Amino acid sequence: MHGIIAVQMPDTDLSRAERERLTEVVGRHMALCDGLRSHCDRCLQTGRWGGSVTLMIVDAAFMSIGLNYFTAVVPGVATYEQEMLAGRVPDSLSALSRVRYESVAEIWKNRRSWDMAKGVADCLSRHGAGTADGDAAALRAWAARASLDSWTSDAVGMVSGVGINTYQYLRMMGGIDTSMPDKIVRRVIAQIAAEAVVPLPTKGDLELVDTIALIGHITGHRPVELCWMTWMVQSEGKTMRMDKYRDLLQRI
Repeated sequence: MHGIIAVQMPDTDLSRAERERLTEVVGRHMALCDGLRSHCDRCLQTGRWGGSVTLMIVDAAFMSIGLNYFTAVVPGVATYEQEMLAGRVPDSLSALSRVRYESVAEIWKNRRSWDMAKGVADCLSRHGAGTADGDAAALRAWAARASLDSWTSDAVGMVSGVGINTYQYLRMMGGIDTSMPDKIVRRVIAQIAAEAVVPLPTKGDLELVDTIALIGHITGHRPVELCWMTWMVQSEGKTMRMDKYRDLLQRI
């Protein structure tokens, strides 16, 4: 099993009382997400979607256009998986980098997603991809050297359709314990900081990622867990996502 790539945690000047309040508030949120840790373990071990990096890239490409993850993206990736197992669509990064839109449009109509998937697959293929193990090694090799500070000049970051959130999502699945600075993450982390009465910056993308790393350092929860927690405590209808999709998380 792949190991987790360590990242340096920041120091903090928060008082003991502030740390304790923050730990208590975060603990209440995390208590709502029983079962999330094992999902995040698989994410950092490049083990999501049965360990298929092809499916991880397809997942990231579908998610990049902003549709509901559980009701739109996951079913789309699951359909691709069925076609992949039947040998009708690419099952490796090298093959995905050459996929024709006409052969996959019935699975997912958005051409931009497929162009992004092809571009990312092509970049990663240059890191030794080609087999299932090679694809995982390629993703992890890229993630290990991919810097957030210079993400816009990274080969993957320069692929059309890859924004900072997709970039971070790919790094997470490549073993980097980090987070995505999307609007839901920003809102929940800002709410947590306000509830704990702790002055933590959340406005800028990079400062939000740093703030989440700091919260993780203080509370003992990994940034990847804090990131997923913010999504899973959202409600769909009258049910919290964690309760609604707990079993599904074990599969994806």
